[in-house]
Amino acid sequence: MAFKLTVNGRSATVDVPAEMPLLWVLRDVLNLRGTKYGCGIGQCGACTVHLRGRAVRSCLTPVSSAVDFPITTIEGLSQDGSHPVQLAWEEIDVPQCGYCQAGQIMSATALLAKNPQPTDQDIDAAMTGNICRCDTYLRIREAIHKAASLASNGNARHSQPARNGSHKGKEAL
Repeated sequence: MAFKLTVNGRSATVDVPAEMPLLWVLRDVLNLRGTKYGCGIGQCGACTVHLRGRAVRSCLTPVSSAVDFPITTIEGLSQDGSHPVQLAWEEIDVPQCGYCQAGQIMSATALLAKNPQPTDQDIDAAMTGNICRCDTYLRIREAIHKAASLASNGNARHSQPARNGSHKGKEAL
């Protein structure tokens, strides 16, 4: 069945089964590899993307439920890695192995869109369910505070979502 999606500001039509998880459409059909497969049951957060501006687990989201709503992947945050969260992640040197970081960044970005000045408790609540096997949770929290500061001070270089599905920053850390 054909589905029309809007991913990172671009229109795409995919011919896949209605129940196919959005994760596999993004990775295998649209070749957007920044979104990672982690557990397949929505528990780890590695596959987090934005759907209608909300952080969702793409491994549990059927493609049919994403039609007519904007989807943003890690590649779509910025063309050049200039999103405040990406800048903060780099400055704080958050990742170790990096596998979970795309999902972490997507969850952090959704949090800051709703709450531009979160407390530690707000961050902990929003990031629950994003598992980091390297245990960089304190650096993640610090980076979210840093991103909030960058965004409020206007120090980040804002850009539009990547139009070609690529990203030169640290989208797939």
